[in-house]
This record gives sequence, structure tokens and C-alpha cells, in this order.
Amino acid sequence: MSQAILDWSVLIAQVMLGVGMLATLYRMVVGPRAQDRILALDALYVVGLLLLVTVGIRTGSQIYFELAMLMGLLGFVGTVALAKFLFRGEVIE
Repeated sequence: MSQAILDWSVLIAQVMLGVGMLATLYRMVVGPRAQDRILALDALYVVGLLLLVTVGIRTGSQIYFELAMLMGLLGFVGTVALAKFLFRGEVIE
């Protein structure tokens, strides 16, 4: 009984994360300013990270959790670099 509840919960979470990913993709494409697009990119990598975690829960494989950690680290660094580029016009000082 509890395994079926977990399977359905993870499936529903994955569907909701897919909808969230579509919404952030829309904002990234249509966003009126570059700041909106960077914020949407930041949200997109967070939603992708959470989708990897739910896939890891569903399959029981630990490689997805390691990929999610790597994606979180690289996504944060990328967001900081893009924000710095928009703010100052250069990434490396």
C-alpha cells in the first residue's frame, strides 16, 4: 500500500515539475528583459534538478542524486556569471 502511494506521489510530482518546466521555458523565450530570462533559466535548472531527484527516487539509483548535486553547483555558478555579466558587462575582472 505505501509503495503504491509513493509511486503515485512521485508520478504526480514529475507531472507538476514538467508543467513548471514548460512555464519557465515560456518565460525564458518570451521574457521582456534579459533579467527575466536569466531568472527563468535559474528556475529551469532548479526544476530540472528536482526532476532528476524524483527520477532517482523512482528508480532507486544513486547516480541521479549525484547528477542533481553537480547540476545544482554548475547552475548556481552559471547564474552568478550571467548576472555579473549583465550588471558589469564582463565576467572576469
